[in-house]
Amino acid sequence: MREEYEALDAIVADLDEAGWKTLTPFLGWDVHYEISHIAYSDKIARLAAAEPETFKKETEPLFVDENLYEKNFGSVRDMSDAELLEYWRRERSGLVKALEPMAPKDRLPWFGPPMSALSFATARIMETWAHGQDVVDALGVDRTSTDRLRHVAHIGVVTFGWSHTVRGLDVPQTPVRVELTSPSGKLWTWGPEDASDVVRGRAEDFCLVVVQRRHVADTSLEVKGDTAGHWMLIAQAFAGPPVIGPKPGERAR
Repeated sequence: MREEYEALDAIVADLDEAGWKTLTPFLGWDVHYEISHIAYSDKIARLAAAEPETFKKETEPLFVDENLYEKNFGSVRDMSDAELLEYWRRERSGLVKALEPMAPKDRLPWFGPPMSALSFATARIMETWAHGQDVVDALGVDRTSTDRLRHVAHIGVVTFGWSHTVRGLDVPQTPVRVELTSPSGKLWTWGPEDASDVVRGRAEDFCLVVVQRRHVADTSLEVKGDTAGHWMLIAQAFAGPPVIGPKPGERAR
């Protein structure tokens, strides 16, 4: 988590005002908004990890007053660029500090069922990396892929069922084999070796698809089988209502 945060921090830390206002390909958000979203989420996550009672008091009203979220988030979004950067660094540091002594299976409160500390941290890595992709796409810069993508890829695989149920679809019983080449050259695999449906290729391509930052047609992924093919069109590694990802060519680089 710390490394993923620091990698994105290094990209935005020296931006001028125009850089922070650069529009990203994600929902018309600018870079400032992207970092605001991550920072506020890190604040809520820190409360869940370090102050669960405060987390409960702060989040329960959100379910009865939708305007309250906008008010709370707005106070972060409306910070100056420098204030936001300092706020994000403080909140994410507090989150990492709170998670470090926990065991992987320790339970933390969240929206919906409690989460294990391991899943909680993995989800924060995934969200930071996904919104970081919006930032680098907007700025036209490259970032080095690392084997931290293993966490993002894993979420992408285990949300196979979720990607269908969130759309009201039956979960296919056909198993899918996933074979990904990591940035360091390692082979990461999930699913039975003899599966007829296969997704194979670079880990980064797979991760971009499951967080809906690329259409599968704009990657070099090899997809075999109807179940695997349909999954790559609807894959959604994050919670919330069903989201339609980019169209072919819409976010190709």
